[in-house]
Amino acid sequence: MGSTWLFTAAVATAFTLSLAGCTSPASSPTGPGAATAPAPSAGTGPCIADPAAVIARTLPAAATGELPAATADALDKAATEGLAQAPVAGAIVGVRSPQGTFIKAYGLADKATNTPMTAQMYQRIGSVTKTFTGTLILQLVQQGVLSLDDPVSRHLDGVPRGDDITIRMLLNMTSGIASYSMDPEFQRVLFSEPTKEWTPDELIAIGLKLPRPFEPGARFDYSNTNTILLGKIIERRSGMTYTQALQDRIIGPLGLTGTSMPGPGGAQPDPHATGVTLQGLPDGATTPQDATNWSPSWGWSAGAIISTASDLLTYGRALGTGQGLLRADIQTERLNFPNGPGYGLGVGCIDGWYGHTGELPGYNTTLYYDTRSDTTVTVMVNSDIASGDCSESPTLPDNPKNLPCLDPAVRIFVPVSAALGHQFTPNPKS
Repeated sequence: MGSTWLFTAAVATAFTLSLAGCTSPASSPTGPGAATAPAPSAGTGPCIADPAAVIARTLPAAATGELPAATADALDKAATEGLAQAPVAGAIVGVRSPQGTFIKAYGLADKATNTPMTAQMYQRIGSVTKTFTGTLILQLVQQGVLSLDDPVSRHLDGVPRGDDITIRMLLNMTSGIASYSMDPEFQRVLFSEPTKEWTPDELIAIGLKLPRPFEPGARFDYSNTNTILLGKIIERRSGMTYTQALQDRIIGPLGLTGTSMPGPGGAQPDPHATGVTLQGLPDGATTPQDATNWSPSWGWSAGAIISTASDLLTYGRALGTGQGLLRADIQTERLNFPNGPGYGLGVGCIDGWYGHTGELPGYNTTLYYDTRSDTTVTVMVNSDIASGDCSESPTLPDNPKNLPCLDPAVRIFVPVSAALGHQFTPNPKS
């Protein structure tokens, strides 16, 4: 088996997880493993100081216009600096604040053809999908169809310890169900047959056969199996396919025009960038391979959605405020991170930044909403290759070792957030 990372680890390392004894996945040259995440210091306070104020905000008309020139210039400079340190050919950076909107493309969508990146391009958003799945579950809670504290066995058969595992545990990654993407045989098939179409039931079966890492509710472990199970629960309790529920309950109500679940074959709409990766290559290989047309079916409700920067800015603010998606009481619970940074109901929070990072081979996306300033930021890049002082994540030969190890979209997001006056500071990956 060559170097692998998958989207098991793309998010957990971004947060200082707030659960005692928590763990977050980390890759190794022979596949993903697990590493202990640092515990927060005592008395850090809530990650989001005033959820009620966040939920009650009104978006001014100016937000959808152009940002003032000085702010746009500062963002452009920050994005350019970040791009220079990230091993990507191109990027799309989007920002929406009460003062206006900035969306700009940088670099190339395809180096071989010298095709420029454009701001309208579609992209696989990986585990940002989990926020959509979490939202659909909370909408079912809002309807009274299920409760966060329902046992999984009430909604799905055949889940070991299903009487002891709750919907909440699936959402906040404390179920103790292992991630199917950690399975060596799954990885072997995934990288040897990257266009294989996987079914949700196949993915669940793989995850449920793996050894349980801990008892239900005991600690944190970022597991894609959890979110695939949630996708199945959405289908059973909504009476719709996951794709239909996504369209009827999120995409339609928010007026998203570039967001979709891929159909059979997993093709991205045009225009889209060529995505490159070091995943699945022999140990020590440093020439990226093209993953553009790899099947995203292995991500399903945990990682298969496609979107655009414009849509993500609209959705990211709705994710933060709940507006157009959830009642105030449900959104209040979702914004509740009383012990500081951590992973909550299908979404994470660090220093008031609320959102998710996503990765599929070839692509990396960040989507975060600043609960302090009512500002949404997304960065989309056509590479998932980390850079910096990385001990386990595969890097390119010209990798800068004097930087913390970060995924490429995060590498760009950090200076962009700093230009906005509130720097996002993730935990480095390994």
